[in-house]
Amino acid sequence: MTIREKLEEQEKQRFSPLATLSSETRGRERPDEPCPIRTAFQRDRDRIIHCKSFRRLKHKTQVFLSPEGDHYRTRLTHTLEVSQIGRTIARALGLNEDLVEAAALGHDLGHTPFGHAGEFALDEVCPLGFSHSRQSVRVVELLENDGRGLNLTCEVRNGIACHSGGTEAATLEGRIVRYADKIAYMNHDIEDAIRAGVLSEEDIPWDIKYVLGRTKSDRITAFIMNIIENSTDDIRMDETMQKTYANLREFLFAAVYRNPVAKGEEGKAKDLVKFLYTYFVDHPDRLPQDYQSILETSGAQQASCDYISGMSDRYAVAVYEDLFIPRSWGV
Repeated sequence: MTIREKLEEQEKQRFSPLATLSSETRGRERPDEPCPIRTAFQRDRDRIIHCKSFRRLKHKTQVFLSPEGDHYRTRLTHTLEVSQIGRTIARALGLNEDLVEAAALGHDLGHTPFGHAGEFALDEVCPLGFSHSRQSVRVVELLENDGRGLNLTCEVRNGIACHSGGTEAATLEGRIVRYADKIAYMNHDIEDAIRAGVLSEEDIPWDIKYVLGRTKSDRITAFIMNIIENSTDDIRMDETMQKTYANLREFLFAAVYRNPVAKGEEGKAKDLVKFLYTYFVDHPDRLPQDYQSILETSGAQQASCDYISGMSDRYAVAVYEDLFIPRSWGV
């Protein structure tokens, strides 16, 4: 037996009957010779980690635009926290950690620069609409690897596609990623907001602290434990925790996500993204060579969305400056 086959046998022995087994994957769009060492989902995880879109996440905004401090979250550190929380839940429930990890690491590959401000801007200006979940799938299916995509398994692509929005993932592992994403972003956004002076621990309503505790660690542990204790045939929280989650989310929208101090630059970021989109739709010949084939097959709107959504914050600013800011004249 190969190492991979031994690992697949171990999954059958260790995992819950509800787990998604690597040996029973629904497969890839293109046939691929199995790896002698890694399972299918481990291989997907590695393909994501080594792709260019994953590396660009380190310079994409999570909540605070271009923060000066080194300790604020970026889209990359958020992704790693989602992966860690997801793996913890999966391990406790006897589900496939590798599938959870791969979907978690890939869930934001298609996210725009400037966080959700960039996403909303593209969705507003592009007639095709835009969602970072759909774009993340597009990245792994088409845009990466010189237009060949990463050829991931169906289960990982489904977990990426369904990590937000209305449609639930087909696997329990994919549903874990959705919860892990919410747990991660709410708790690290609190910590970042406190560091920025936008929020203090005392501002968090007492009824939320009564259920979740007073620290980031307490809150994350409370959410994870509740999911583990209440997930049998599906992934869920109990009614009290679900209500607490909704109250915390509502509080964060009022105190942080709509806070004029924290989000004061978002209007500029949205305008920048819209300017770039309009420019490249009107001047498709200025799109990089990598996007010319998309231009020919799918049109300027899609090619412009693909190009702009892949930009890091600082690259988007650099492109904007190059296109719209006059340069000093020199001999």
